[in-house]
Amino acid sequence: MTDPDDISVNPSKNGHFSDVANTSVSRRSILGGSAGVAALGLMGTGVASVLAACSPQPGEPGSTTSTTSTTSTTEPTPALLGFTGIPASAADAVVVPDGYTASVLIAWGDPVSAGPAFAQDASATAAQQAQQWGMHNDGVVFFPISANRGLIVQNHEYTDDVLLFNDGMTGWNAEKTAKSQAAHGVGIIEVRRFGREWRVVRPSGFARRITANTPMELSGPAVGNALVKTSADPAGASVLGTFNNCAMGHTPWGTYLTCEENFNGYFRKSATPNALEKRYGVGASAGYPWYTTDSRFDVDATPNEPNRHGWVVEIDPFNPSSTPVKRTALGRMKHEGACVVEAPDGRVVVFMGDDQTNEYIYRFVSAEPWETAIAAGRSPLDDGVLSVARFDAGGSGVWVPLVAGDPALAAFATQGDVVINARSAADAKGATKMDRPEWIDVHPGRLEGYVTLTNNSGRGTGANPPVDAANPRAGNVYGHILRWAPTGGDWAADSFGWELFALGGDPAVSAHGSTIVGDRYGSPDGIYVAPSGRLWIQTDVSSSTIDKGAYAGFGNNQMLCADPSTRETRRFLVGPKGCEITGVVASPDEKVLFVGIQHPGEAPSGDNDPANPKRFSSWPDGADGGRPRSALLAVTRNDGGVVGAA
Repeated sequence: MTDPDDISVNPSKNGHFSDVANTSVSRRSILGGSAGVAALGLMGTGVASVLAACSPQPGEPGSTTSTTSTTSTTEPTPALLGFTGIPASAADAVVVPDGYTASVLIAWGDPVSAGPAFAQDASATAAQQAQQWGMHNDGVVFFPISANRGLIVQNHEYTDDVLLFNDGMTGWNAEKTAKSQAAHGVGIIEVRRFGREWRVVRPSGFARRITANTPMELSGPAVGNALVKTSADPAGASVLGTFNNCAMGHTPWGTYLTCEENFNGYFRKSATPNALEKRYGVGASAGYPWYTTDSRFDVDATPNEPNRHGWVVEIDPFNPSSTPVKRTALGRMKHEGACVVEAPDGRVVVFMGDDQTNEYIYRFVSAEPWETAIAAGRSPLDDGVLSVARFDAGGSGVWVPLVAGDPALAAFATQGDVVINARSAADAKGATKMDRPEWIDVHPGRLEGYVTLTNNSGRGTGANPPVDAANPRAGNVYGHILRWAPTGGDWAADSFGWELFALGGDPAVSAHGSTIVGDRYGSPDGIYVAPSGRLWIQTDVSSSTIDKGAYAGFGNNQMLCADPSTRETRRFLVGPKGCEITGVVASPDEKVLFVGIQHPGEAPSGDNDPANPKRFSSWPDGADGGRPRSALLAVTRNDGGVVGAA
């Protein structure tokens, strides 16, 4: 099964990240095992100096005994990795280290508040599904209310419609469209701690489902643009729903950011797509048959509807009557998260990846301090500068503004045109093509950020960059993690230093070119830096590749923990068959880790069989269950201590 994210739709001649990396890392250093890691730690004079200058001094939060660089591989910090790494597993079960318990907190179909219980035969109606946890949960944030109480907000990225219905996709009709739409979107639940156990509070006045039919507002420069107006919304200011929500973010003022990723797969256009549609992958092949009963998704009938999706959506989890808002100033793309940090002057900075082969990394900087904007009743996310990353040789980089009036962007008359066409604007400004930019997070105690680049197995073919001496693998099948730091300790600075934190694969196999220190992994996706500085890494090896071919012996998808200073990495959790591990967040005291298990039992190729839904997995309900279910775990230590610590 080909992942649509692996198919490039970028026609530009811009440089690829591999071209830059190739000039910075020699073949000898990549293949040299631990010696290669040391070389990587010094490879970028830009990042080495920037990270050293921005790192905490000894005794400060996040500091190590090293005062020269945060990339040292010789300074052990055993407190960060206080568990024994577990072996790879191919079992249909969640596996965690001895002394830990992983419990299902909520799974697809469970009520968010007072709704109906999950029907094991998948007979729930669309109206019932709208009261239940959605399918295929992804990016998650925990909003604490007290030490033992909080709200969890999590995306529901997509649906497996073969398993969503007891008869699969046979006889598709408006009710099936409505149920599929109700299983998408975002879920909000209230949770409480009882001893060391976390439970969902039912009923809860905070609990809420946001779906593909929830009314939303558009804000920012795209509002009123001709490209977002429809007959149902001639003002171009409102829209129904959000879907294919992947990673996420959260703001200093307490709101959740949900990010629309592969929105194009829901639309069908039988006619030849125009340049804008082609750049975003809208065409004759729709992954969902919604267009057969809902004209919004028939582009021939509603040509501008795709332009109203692909945005970052802001949700107030504490106000169940609030209307979600699509913040168009952050640009339109296949968003893989929106990581928000605060600059020294109080402005907010948002980092975003565009998850498709050969796409870009973006940044938004607000025009004014967020507290000033909020106090005046303005959103800090409606006015600011959108930029795209260019990675230069030698470990340096710059953020290139995407602003209307720039001669290079003469094709776009207004900033609304720029943000709607963000990909093409980035093409025009010479941004650096990346190998599927995924999640982004920043270290809470150091001025350093991390981004996962999942893979690009097509390298060396077609328009993909060629294999060369500095990039010796025949396709980047294992992916990598990049680390960067802003110049001058300011996230809003226009320049940064960067380095490769880890090249995926098996470090024991020289042909992989892996620089991992510790347990092997590939296709990194989710990433999260906990308050203590532990770096949690989640993998997304496709179901067609899990534990076979280049990934033979890697087992099921997994979550690992890394020490940012030493780069040591240990496997902490392995998921059931066919799943992706995605979505992770800790409570403020880090005594619970909420972890997402997505699409257990996904078919290795083609579709699942509604007559045999447990063919590939029966997790989490086992023999008594009717089908596999995505779920959110609560992982705790049996002694009540900090997860991952000594």
